[in-house]
Amino acid sequence: MRQVLCLLPLLLVGVVAVRHRQVLVEGFGYLASAKWPWLLAAAGATCLTWVAAAVSRQGAVVERLPRLRLLATQFAAGSANHLLPTGLGAGAVNLRFMTVCGLPPARSSAALALYLLAEVVGRLGLLAALLIAFPHALRFGSLVPGTALGPLLVGICVVLSAAVGALVCVRRLRTAALSFLRTALGEARSVHTRPSRALALWGGSLAFPALQAAGLAAVATALGLPVPAWHVALAYLAATVAVALIPTPGGIGSVEAALIVALVAVGGPVAVATAVVLAFRIITVWVPLLPGALTLGALVRLKVI
Repeated sequence: MRQVLCLLPLLLVGVVAVRHRQVLVEGFGYLASAKWPWLLAAAGATCLTWVAAAVSRQGAVVERLPRLRLLATQFAAGSANHLLPTGLGAGAVNLRFMTVCGLPPARSSAALALYLLAEVVGRLGLLAALLIAFPHALRFGSLVPGTALGPLLVGICVVLSAAVGALVCVRRLRTAALSFLRTALGEARSVHTRPSRALALWGGSLAFPALQAAGLAAVATALGLPVPAWHVALAYLAATVAVALIPTPGGIGSVEAALIVALVAVGGPVAVATAVVLAFRIITVWVPLLPGALTLGALVRLKVI
């Protein structure tokens, strides 16, 4: 079974690559005509996102995790995240890693929830700061059409109501939820009593989306997109927040569409915006996908996860 699990990520990479081969061809074509120093800057920002994720994951637990294995796990988790619905791949890999490191499953789940909360707060905080600094840079009507905003809000309300109703009506589910909440609150309190852990958690959570946005801005500069870098960063954060509820593997398809719309909303030409997004996704998703899958298989074989 472990040998099968080692090969499974490679098989999934092949399936995903075949399904999106046209995107790969177009993206590599755009990269050939780009300014390479800026592409290297984008690649460097992408590598630093794994460091930021590792720092933030360490900040979510009190115990010291092995640094090199933690960093390798984040690299592998990124690949798993592009092969499974958004968040599930990385969450499963990190949950298994923390369990192997000796954390009880309840505390591992609480640490995962704390990390996700910090990441959401960090992304929304950066978005809010850029919206305050550049209030007229992004036209929300272009990003989320008004005709779709009403059904979206209704859908969110229905989902939240169903979740609350289930917790109220099902006693066993309510008991489990309350137990998990107590564990999560205790873990958060323990982490925030140690300034180094709190700084790692929130610093990494802010650095992660900031580095992603910086990577997109670097690719935009490399391909000559006539949009200021801060506006590109704003477009990236707005687009990723908008597609957060769409459960596609790694956001493949939904993120590209949202990013193109967002870049057009901040003033970029459609053709150049499309080229920027495809080149950006090649650098951040497709190039690390195979090495990440190999790393994931190696970690499984070595029983790190």
